[in-house]
Order: sequence, then C-alpha cells, then structure tokens
Amino acid sequence: MLRFAAGRVLGGLRSAAGLKSSQSMVGATMVVRHSHSNETAEEFDSRYEAYFNRPEIDGWEARKAMNDLLGMDLVPEPKIIVSALKACRRLNDYALAVRFLEGVKDKCGDKTNEIYPYLLQEIRPTLTELGISTPEEMGYDQPELALKSVYDMH
Repeated sequence: MLRFAAGRVLGGLRSAAGLKSSQSMVGATMVVRHSHSNETAEEFDSRYEAYFNRPEIDGWEARKAMNDLLGMDLVPEPKIIVSALKACRRLNDYALAVRFLEGVKDKCGDKTNEIYPYLLQEIRPTLTELGISTPEEMGYDQPELALKSVYDMH
C-alpha cells in the first residue's frame, strides 16, 4: 500500500513538473534498441573490424569494444578476432590479447570443443605472425595452485 501511495505522489510530482511518465520513456528506449536489429551480420562484422583497424585506437577503446563483443550473445567471427589481436599488437598490450582469447573461448559455451578449435585454426597464422601464445599453450587453462579435493584423497 505504501508503494502504491508513493507511486501516486511521484506521478503527481512528475506531471506537475512537466516530465514524461516512465512508461513512455521505456517505450522510447525500446525503439532505439530495436532500430539496431536492421544491421546484417556482414555489416556488424565490418563495423567491428573497421573499429579495431583504426590506427588511432587507444587501450580504453579497444577494451570497451572487446567488452561489448564479449557481452553479446554471439561468438565473434575470426576476422573480428584477427583485427582485435592486431589492435592489441599496435597498442603493445600482450595481456589484453591473451585475455580476449580467454573471453572468446568462454563465449563458445558448451560447444567449446567444436567452435574453439575452428577459431584457433582460422586465427593461427595471425597468432604466429604476432607472436601471441594461446592461453592453453601458456598453461593458463589449468589452475596453478589448485588443491585436490579432500574427498578424493586416500
């Protein structure tokens, strides 16, 4: 009941101040989000590839784009991964390249055994050219200080 009363008071204050209700504002953001769905997969790939290929990209912008990519419900195409790795090389940020590869592997989800080897096969020439080791080659896929479970000890 208190929530209902507070909502009524807040609504009255909004209308007195001339502000729009939250319902119409939500509808506006939905329209903005929906307008991005018109982009094809090729346009999406070329947009991110061009973003990473910019010569003036800095570390913050590269991290932001990688974070955005890894936050989406997709696994990046090999050409996007290659351009991101080359951006890491231009920035001289080896750690960022390795963390991005870890994130890409994590994005493969339960299909890691199918998707990740394909991605590595496609980006292997770039990894060799740039001198980047995969997390598996460096042993980062195995925990360093893991202890045996006490239930497995005899």
